[in-house]
Amino acid sequence: MSGEPEREAEPSGTSKPPQLSGVDLARQALFAAKEAARARGAAAQQKKQARRGGGLRSGARADGRDPLPLGAAINRLITERGWETPAAVGGVMGRWPQLVGPEVAQHCEPQKYDEQSRVLTVVCDSTAWATQLRLLAPQVVARLNQDLGHGTVKMIKVLGPGGPARRYGPLRAPGSQGPGDTYG
Repeated sequence: MSGEPEREAEPSGTSKPPQLSGVDLARQALFAAKEAARARGAAAQQKKQARRGGGLRSGARADGRDPLPLGAAINRLITERGWETPAAVGGVMGRWPQLVGPEVAQHCEPQKYDEQSRVLTVVCDSTAWATQLRLLAPQVVARLNQDLGHGTVKMIKVLGPGGPARRYGPLRAPGSQGPGDTYG
């Protein structure tokens, strides 16, 4: 009654798409055909490059395909594989005399590092040196963690020298005759 013609309200999102004429349909079909051809061509190009071993060559700017110096390539490999901690601990084993001193290093040798429990196993050549290293263990752990990063080494497991090789076999009292002895 305000003088404006009433319009029917269309629910949103239900408007009908306009009907395409012949030329518009042809354009749309041509566009779809070109896109499909591009996709097929890109897939064929990728297959061809894969058969040639990549086929891409580095250009004027540096990228990940360029040759690297050996040290940089090794560092990149260590980082990509997550080997930072084992590599650092391996470096510590190589620098053991500088870290603990030449006298201790002469008698105590690192054997292995367990990454799960963060325990460094060290073997000493005498029980006296094993005892000495057990007393020094907190300072050595602190020094290793300062060099490697906090928490890399949680504990040092100190092993003394191994005893003589044990002979397994039948038990006998000294002077007795047992299996394998000849009688008479």
